[in-house]
This record gives sequence, C-alpha cells and structure tokens, in this order.
Amino acid sequence: MAGDHLELEGVVVGEEAGGHFRVTMTDTDKSVLAKLSGRMREKRIRVILGDSVRVRFSPYDLERGQIIYRNR
Repeated sequence: MAGDHLELEGVVVGEEAGGHFRVTMTDTDKSVLAKLSGRMREKRIRVILGDSVRVRFSPYDLERGQIIYRNR
C-alpha cells in the first residue's frame, strides 16, 4: 500500500467479462473499469450492481482500477 495510489469512492453500474466491473465515480461521474483486488477474491467478497465501493488507481492509469473495499 504505497502512498502514491489514489483512492476514490464509486458505485458499481455494470458487470463486464472476465470479472471486471464498470464503476461510476461519485465525485466526477466518470465511468471506469475495475477488477476485484486479490484479497477480496481470496475472502470471496461478492460485489453486485448498485454496491458502493472504494477503488484504488495507479497514478499512471486512471481509466482502470482495483476494487479494494465494498461499503456496507
């Protein structure tokens, strides 16, 4: 968990092939492609449409991210 990653809140609006999700960011209304992080897959945390999630981005690619937390 390096300090150079960016974390934003969003809502899952679609499911794509290969375990990817379409997430709309709440701050900017921008749609990005995100996949589940390894820890979420390991713990078998399910994400469905309408879930509020936290997405981590690399500073090099802000179009794709990892879902690292599902809000309750």
